[in-house]
Amino acid sequence: MRILLAGASGFVGSGLIAPLLDRGHEITAAVRKLKVDLDSRVTQSLVNGLSADQDWQGLLKDQDLVIQLAARVHVMSDESSDPLAEYRKVNVEGTLNLARQAADAGVKRFIFLSSIKVNGEGTALGKPYVADGEEAPSDPYGISKMEAEHALRALAAETGMEVVIIRPVLVYGPGVRANFLSMMRWLDKGVPLPFGAIHNQRSLVALDNLVDLIVTCTEHFAAANQTFLVSDGEDLSTTMLLRRMAIALGKPARLLPVPSWMLETGATLLGKQALAQRLCGSLQVDISKTRELLDWKPPVSVDEALRNTAKHFLELHTQ
Repeated sequence: MRILLAGASGFVGSGLIAPLLDRGHEITAAVRKLKVDLDSRVTQSLVNGLSADQDWQGLLKDQDLVIQLAARVHVMSDESSDPLAEYRKVNVEGTLNLARQAADAGVKRFIFLSSIKVNGEGTALGKPYVADGEEAPSDPYGISKMEAEHALRALAAETGMEVVIIRPVLVYGPGVRANFLSMMRWLDKGVPLPFGAIHNQRSLVALDNLVDLIVTCTEHFAAANQTFLVSDGEDLSTTMLLRRMAIALGKPARLLPVPSWMLETGATLLGKQALAQRLCGSLQVDISKTRELLDWKPPVSVDEALRNTAKHFLELHTQ
């Protein structure tokens, strides 16, 4: 199968290339600058970015499938005057431009990596999001992803090109950055952390598990025109995640049993409500549809994925 991969140089794209090549697929990677460390079997093609006026026709010729991973990602402190407009330029208009040109070129299937933020920011404990449930995004990033989904479904109905939408939760794995990387640094340094009494439940997804689902969706007939949630299939409290990550790092977890309500109050006073929600709130997803419709299960366990993540972190930080 010939595949155009948009967002090939990102965290997910970089992890997706080898498994696709191993399945015998031919990959054209749309990149903004050539990567010297990209697999030599991949054809690299320069593009200006994911925009409403990008011409994709040359790259789309003879392609069977498009995997769209590129996005304007979630920004914690967005200083633009109209953040939603900026997200829409890339995540909605840029995605739809690529998809429409793909349909015109005869591409059979278009896989779009969306976000769990389309469902919302958090769940009541024990009441997970479901793939075909209510959509309730609350920030510009989530709204833009929802609007892109709606536009893609309308395009599929209009053109007959199959669309597959995947909404991952927080993705971690070797090379992960942002808050997950900060957590590993704290644990590695033995910093006492006030997170020893948090009884929430959060779904996460290892990069290997997300990649395996994307690969499955490239080929499985039942994936056509469906929306899937994806996770590791095991939910963890913040406290348990820290303890198991510490084991993977070979370090003690120095966790102080500070009640969640105290953490949330302190975060609110400091204007860090979003951080408090991620640390203390629950966000669970039900992947029953993904399991049953695709006969899929996460191939990598949480502890194996944490070990792989820790190994990569230690190799980089102990040289």
